[in-house]
Amino acid sequence: MPLTFYRKPGLVVYVTCGDPDLTTTRKIVLAAIEAGADVIELGVPFSDPVADGPVIQRASERALKNGTSLAQVLTLAAEVRQQAQSTGLVVFSYLNPILRMGILKFCSVARHAGLDGVLVTDLPVEEADEYLRAMKACDLSPIFLAAPTSPDARLKRIAGASRGFVYAVSRTGVTGARQQLAEDAQKLVRRLRKITRLPIAVGFGISNATQFAEVGAFADAVVVGSAIVETIEKNRGWEADAVREFVEKLSVVSCEPSVKTL
Repeated sequence: MPLTFYRKPGLVVYVTCGDPDLTTTRKIVLAAIEAGADVIELGVPFSDPVADGPVIQRASERALKNGTSLAQVLTLAAEVRQQAQSTGLVVFSYLNPILRMGILKFCSVARHAGLDGVLVTDLPVEEADEYLRAMKACDLSPIFLAAPTSPDARLKRIAGASRGFVYAVSRTGVTGARQQLAEDAQKLVRRLRKITRLPIAVGFGISNATQFAEVGAFADAVVVGSAIVETIEKNRGWEADAVREFVEKLSVVSCEPSVKTL
């Protein structure tokens, strides 16, 4: 099934799988979908999440203490897919867990689990040939990060290798909510518009409905991660309800019809 945004801006929700446990993660994901999430990023916990800020680092530590693995995340994806046929499902991982499983095996299992795409945060597009071949063979969408500091030639390579949306990083640095968003995000989206027709999702730092609307004015979709993970962290015992309420507040901003297939 192709990834599709049915409205603008689309809402991409990230969760760290296994925090606080996989059963609760499943409830959280389904609650986010019911509340209006268009795409779910299933985060694979990693021991050295260098691209992530303290909120997601803490979540990864808790998930790893629970023994959460890539294989379990793929099983979780299959369970979610059984109950959510039209929502986009993407695995968000660092490269090492995928290498340990084997790239081709990972892609095959991911496809059979009903996943639509994969984002490997620390895999440069210049070193992704084997990965891209396996993704194509399994009909999965590779999603790459585009940074404000990337030169145009590299942006073209990133866009050319992507089949899902292009993930535009709103600023340099690690993930985490910010009170203000850098102007770099809008400039980066303008640059990408000149070289690709793929939908562009902006992430890193969006933490409330005002920022969501601000970014949605120039991007096709908005990725919300650390704010979701922090909501989970602060509402123990009520995680799914808290996420549902948070996502509903964002979803009301997504009101302009905009069917886009990724």
